[in-house]
Amino acid sequence: MMPSKDLSGRRLYRWINFSAGLAIFFFGYDQGMMGRVNTSPDYVRVMGLGTSSYEGPSEGYVVNITEPTKQGGIVSIYYFGTLIGCVIAGSLGDRMGRLKTMYIGCFWIMLGAALQCSAQNLAWMLCARVINGIGTGFLNAIVPVWSAEVATHTSRGAFISLEFTLNILGVVVAYWLEFGLGFVGDGRSQVRWRFPIAFQIIPVIMFMVSLIWMPESPRYLAKIGRIEEAKEVLRRLRATDGTSDLSSDDKVHHVADKELSDILQVVSLEKKHAKMNNYWNMFWGIGSGDLHIARRVQLSIWLQIVQEYVFLNQTLCISGVTDVDVDIRWVGIAAITVYAPTIFAEAGYGARKAQWLSGLNDVTYMIATLWNVLLIDRWGRRVGLWWGAVGQGLALILAGAFARLLKDHPEKAAQYGGAAAFFVFLYTAVFGATWLAIPWVYPTEIYPLEVRAKGNAWGVVGWSIGNGWLTLLNPIMFNKIGENTLHIFGAVNFLTIPMVWALYPETANRTLEEMDLLFASKSPFVWAEEKNFRRLKNEMEANGKGIEEVVEGAEVTEIVNEDHDQKA
Repeated sequence: MMPSKDLSGRRLYRWINFSAGLAIFFFGYDQGMMGRVNTSPDYVRVMGLGTSSYEGPSEGYVVNITEPTKQGGIVSIYYFGTLIGCVIAGSLGDRMGRLKTMYIGCFWIMLGAALQCSAQNLAWMLCARVINGIGTGFLNAIVPVWSAEVATHTSRGAFISLEFTLNILGVVVAYWLEFGLGFVGDGRSQVRWRFPIAFQIIPVIMFMVSLIWMPESPRYLAKIGRIEEAKEVLRRLRATDGTSDLSSDDKVHHVADKELSDILQVVSLEKKHAKMNNYWNMFWGIGSGDLHIARRVQLSIWLQIVQEYVFLNQTLCISGVTDVDVDIRWVGIAAITVYAPTIFAEAGYGARKAQWLSGLNDVTYMIATLWNVLLIDRWGRRVGLWWGAVGQGLALILAGAFARLLKDHPEKAAQYGGAAAFFVFLYTAVFGATWLAIPWVYPTEIYPLEVRAKGNAWGVVGWSIGNGWLTLLNPIMFNKIGENTLHIFGAVNFLTIPMVWALYPETANRTLEEMDLLFASKSPFVWAEEKNFRRLKNEMEANGKGIEEVVEGAEVTEIVNEDHDQKA
């Protein structure tokens, strides 16, 4: 559906950002919601996960999980659903369009939410979690792609990053909503867990309604041959504020039409490699020629997998895999705070105070994401990943060190516990400012238009694998080696620095169409890709060639230049 006639320029831009943000808000809420659901006494009873006991008015009812494997399975199976959903959505998104695919995902989510909030046993809940995960996989695969395809190349990162600020707002809302419901009655009511699950339907309905006025991606419209509609959408998106008559705005026409011309050249180029347009061929690079799709697939998968490792599996910790009998208490807080409740407890904080600190940590996390909004396009993706890895690595190692001192010197609990808690907050803030959004932005940028939805689905595959695997791995590691787990993940952060430096070229302030130039090099290393990119750009400017012409001759040109360099 075409956007309303009075929506153009920044107004339309902001409405699209808000609409996409509703979907990403749901994503954050849905993850955060399971944290305190898993600590609800009635939920634990209905699912047969354990028991609960009353520990006085200051602490309330505290659950005792006797079936941690079952509880972990409820959390993990969600990511099996997201894996299925993203694969289906990637195919539908490239075939049916972005808007229709997002609608389908919303229906899956509402069905899954309805089944979850009415669940009467473990099997029921497991099936509902898979269905809900399928819908989430749909939105995770398509919403960032839609956002990237309407944004300008100079603000694309900030556009998507702002949506992830709303993502963490969803985590915060879920946490404090469920924290408040814990005081309803004696804390054992069904409403404590059924209402938060049902509440997720509200932002999904709002998102579906907002899509009525939103435009389809102009790049998808160009891809399927609806050129005039693509031109109209681009002119509205690129309009200057206060423009009342787009038909007479020559400046808007020039900017939008130049962008459309580049899009159409890329469409023509990529249709010559139509054989690449399925998941199997994309993974192995069959039929992609100089577009090197397999390389891009590996970059997006591994960036998402590594994101989960550097963040100690955000969703596991948010989801609250709870075992309060062991030394580690899982109370539904983000990332490193998987171990923070232990730190808080050993520092002398009670369960209620630890929950308050956990909630404040989520608020800090949300505020920190605004830093990324401001700098992701100015500093670039690579710099953000670098300084984020350094900050996170140091914070993890120091948090682990103070946690060790806290155990060895309980008489200094206040000092060491406070220091460890500080690095918990610091770690979460640095992640929010860097690694949270960048691995979601990057896969939306690097793929050709012909397979962009499928390409981003590969990123969600990596995210699902990382989450699902670490959901099972983290409890074992923390139980076996305690705070040394933080040191291991701290080292992983530092290992990402050479990986990004060597293999991940910068995408900031480059158009989506220029990515085919960037990845045209036969070498996977950044320095070779950048050198080849500059050569192709210079050739375009000097000879008036289009993207299609220079990419098709890129490999030959590169070989000739290499031979010339060797002779010289």
